Amino acid sequence: FGHIGDGNVHLNILKPESLAAEAFFEKCAKVSNLVFEIVEKHGGSISAEHGVGLLKKPFLHYSRSPAEMAYMKAVKKIFDPNNIMNPGKLID
Repeated sequence: FGHIGDGNVHLNILKPESLAAEAFFEKCAKVSNLVFEIVEKHGGSISAEHGVGLLKKPFLHYSRSPAEMAYMKAVKKIFDPNNIMNPGKLID
């Protein structure tokens, strides 16, 4: 399920009770790759007003360039030179 608003499309995949968690997460990764390839093709973003989060971290490259990632890392380093704020979460 999902919703569309303010130019954002939110996709949420629900796990069927009969499907094992490991199989569900494998299927989610495949679906996410397919969806995010379309997002990338159209210049979209994999996140909207809620940010990226840990679940979407592996897919960030679909909507952020290497230069944008470098800028994010540089800004984090300025404000967190000792890497004490959420180390290893979004910005490694």
